[in-house]
Amino acid sequence: MRRYGIRYLPVLEAGKLAGILSQRDINLVESIPGIDPRRTRVAEAMSQEIYCVHPDARVEEVALDMAEHKYGCAVVMAGSRVLGIFTTTDALRALSKLRVDLEPPSR
Repeated sequence: MRRYGIRYLPVLEAGKLAGILSQRDINLVESIPGIDPRRTRVAEAMSQEIYCVHPDARVEEVALDMAEHKYGCAVVMAGSRVLGIFTTTDALRALSKLRVDLEPPSR
């Protein structure tokens, strides 16, 4: 995850979403004295509380929920199929694009 700059990974079990593993989860495991992170199973480190959204969900609503609950990401799902992950960085990119679109043309 560090090598490729990935902050969140969905964890699937038998093709179904079972949890999400974040870089923060890994950092926590690495900080616990006496725990060998190379021997820790993903299931022990991942979060099972997952914020999921439909691909048609409005960015504004998802970003507001993420801010209100301090979620770092939302798993985008169509039925039981994981389509992707929407992160706080994605929300900020959408906000910055909106700002650019609202600015008057320069003279």
